[in-house]
Amino acid sequence: MKRITIIATTFVIANTLMATTTTSRASLNLLLRRSPPKLRNAKFFSSSCQFRPSTLPKSYSCPIWSSSFSFCLPPRSTSTSLPFRHFSSSPPSMSSAIATAVSSAVSDESLISSNPLLQDFDFPPFDSVDAEHVRPGIRALLQHLEGELEQLEKYVEPSWPKLVEPLEKLVDRLSVVWGVINHLKAVKDTPELRAAIEDVQPEKVKFQLRLGQSKPIYNAFKAIRKSPDWSSLSEARQPQIKEAVLTGIALDDEKREEFNKIEQELEKLSHKFSENVLDATKKFEKLITDKKEMDGLPPSALGLFAQAAVSKGHENATAENGPWVITLDAPSYLPVMQHAKNRALREELYRAYLSRASSGDLDNTAIIDQILKFRLEKTQLLGYNNYAEVSMTMKMATVEKAAELLEKLRSASWGPAVQDMKDLKSFAKSQGAEESGSLTHWDTTFWSERLRESKYDINEEELRPYFSLPKVMDGLFSLAKTLFGVDIEPADGVAPVWNSDVRFYRVKDSSGSPIAYFYFDPYSRPSEKRGGAWMGEVFSRSQVMAQKGTSVRLPVAHMVCNQTPPLGDKPSLMTFREVETVFHEFGHALQHMLTKQDEGLVAGIRNVEWDAVELPSQFMENWCYHRDTLMSIAKHYQTGETLPEEIYKKLLAARTFRAGSFSLRQLKFASLDLELHTNYIPGGPESIYDVDQRVSVKTQVIPPLPEDRFLCGFSHIFAGGYAAGYYSYKWAEVLSADAFSAFEDAGLDDIKAVKETGQRFRNTVLALGGGKAPLKVFVEFRGREPSPEPLLRHNGLLAASASA
Repeated sequence: MKRITIIATTFVIANTLMATTTTSRASLNLLLRRSPPKLRNAKFFSSSCQFRPSTLPKSYSCPIWSSSFSFCLPPRSTSTSLPFRHFSSSPPSMSSAIATAVSSAVSDESLISSNPLLQDFDFPPFDSVDAEHVRPGIRALLQHLEGELEQLEKYVEPSWPKLVEPLEKLVDRLSVVWGVINHLKAVKDTPELRAAIEDVQPEKVKFQLRLGQSKPIYNAFKAIRKSPDWSSLSEARQPQIKEAVLTGIALDDEKREEFNKIEQELEKLSHKFSENVLDATKKFEKLITDKKEMDGLPPSALGLFAQAAVSKGHENATAENGPWVITLDAPSYLPVMQHAKNRALREELYRAYLSRASSGDLDNTAIIDQILKFRLEKTQLLGYNNYAEVSMTMKMATVEKAAELLEKLRSASWGPAVQDMKDLKSFAKSQGAEESGSLTHWDTTFWSERLRESKYDINEEELRPYFSLPKVMDGLFSLAKTLFGVDIEPADGVAPVWNSDVRFYRVKDSSGSPIAYFYFDPYSRPSEKRGGAWMGEVFSRSQVMAQKGTSVRLPVAHMVCNQTPPLGDKPSLMTFREVETVFHEFGHALQHMLTKQDEGLVAGIRNVEWDAVELPSQFMENWCYHRDTLMSIAKHYQTGETLPEEIYKKLLAARTFRAGSFSLRQLKFASLDLELHTNYIPGGPESIYDVDQRVSVKTQVIPPLPEDRFLCGFSHIFAGGYAAGYYSYKWAEVLSADAFSAFEDAGLDDIKAVKETGQRFRNTVLALGGGKAPLKVFVEFRGREPSPEPLLRHNGLLAASASA
């Protein structure tokens, strides 16, 4: 189908509000673009690519790590802020005038007077919000906001103070309140909370669509765009008013109504998909009483399994004698796949994991087909050829550039991945393994771990005592001070939290003034908390939302992980992968917290293209391999002994271990995602599983099982924001590796040069937010456009790329 150009100047604000839903960003109501900046040509990051900044905050999740099925499922728990008093040197709180106004919107004031969602607060009342507060609170607030929107439309003026600022305030009110309940659903899920959110969600989406398709506001933005004042707007403001290619507002009434119905359906389906995955994960439990079946598993895993058994009513369970309960939650699942000698147990768990949410009442197959069908219908309404084109309107890449990069990396990874499998089979044979000639999916992680231990003499479990959570956080904060000149201190008790394990921190600049705050929820809670790791907004930095007497509202973030909790009197002892995950999420939080943009709609992570937003997170992971950084966090939790130098060198050498296999697995996910959103036709001759099998021919050395139902748990693209966007992880890896190479060029042992380069990174990548196109920001930091060579070099694949 020929693409129909639908030009409509619109606003970024409705996008910010839509980000608090589970709908993919590409399925949202406003997909915005701006003209490409004039930068010199580069192979993948060419100025010929369209630079169409997205405008949505999101909860950032780590990718599906190749070797271990460490699924980091992203709950859409983003939030911005209500017009609450938000802090510059002091914390934020809600205006009582707003609470009064909302209270007048409903007849039963008792529903408001006791509702914590609508009261004055400095920080969200995570500790006191229950399911019973959701329906009355959201409905009252929506009614009030509807009235405000009507007044704005009636008296709208085409000027920044009279249009954009009131809109930002209006959106802010709902997004914080919705962010609170959506976040609680991710970290403290209950059937009652689910039901309440599902009841009011259609009403919220209806308001979002009403706001995004407002003709008076649309016309006012067009007037600003055409006015002489346009050229005088700051660079940070101009991206907020731009040409829209996918606004439902440009459709005729009949098509716009159809568009809105599709949005509502996609919202429901995404929520249901996510809930099915969570419920299917929780549903699986395996009770083991025979210690022989647990052979090979480390004490940390046995302790975790015994702890799970106690929680299930086996009061006398111990790590030594059991019984043990194994679940599909990552801290439980991964140790079995890595260490259990019991091959039948590994197979059982692998098959259970791979078939999650693929049968019975929790089957996501039909939901996936419906999601893809509605996405295609929306694509056709908007005049695009496929949904990937829709998705790419808010990314750095085009469909062609994304596919080109994936193929380049795939061809560089395939040969090494094939060799990895040969090495694994050879090693298993040398160990007398009966399965050596027929290694399959439930064997590769186990034998990879044994080969790694043999080759580098590294046992991941033996490293745990060196990575206690308190020491890791101390070292991470020290690194932030060195690189970016900020101090981070505990502020527990300042803000309410949703669980007693949650920590709260204050971030201060070199003058000692607070510049941001963040929550940290580190531990797995399978009964109520989604798996994975993510970062999300609580409040964004904003001049418009500043408290009276202050210049700007400060940003607040939350970081959520799912690592092994403390056992007995031991602190949380982390695997090296868990250390990398904390660094990853902290990178996202830094971009949110260290922004210097005062325009709230482009501050921090907002308005940064989806495929560039992983740059800071993946950049921070590199520091886990930096000697001084690693030595500062790797202290034995009992003796205080630093990690021995020879082990550090082995860790460094093992960094490229099976890099081809790990890379290829990520490329499989990205390629499958892209194929489903470009060539797949819902209801056509191919099923989604046929597509999976076809893509796997070039991306999996071991073909998937015929009954593979991985897609039923692929929340990134069906319940998160990565539809036709999973390639973003690899795209951003290129950016992040090249960014870290700037520190390598400066000299990692030269502390002065590291600090100077760190400040430059802070003043560009972390500070500029979405107020400038990410390629421009990267060039400002690096002095040139990005190259994929540092990524291939870091992964030990550069030679393979040259010969490919």
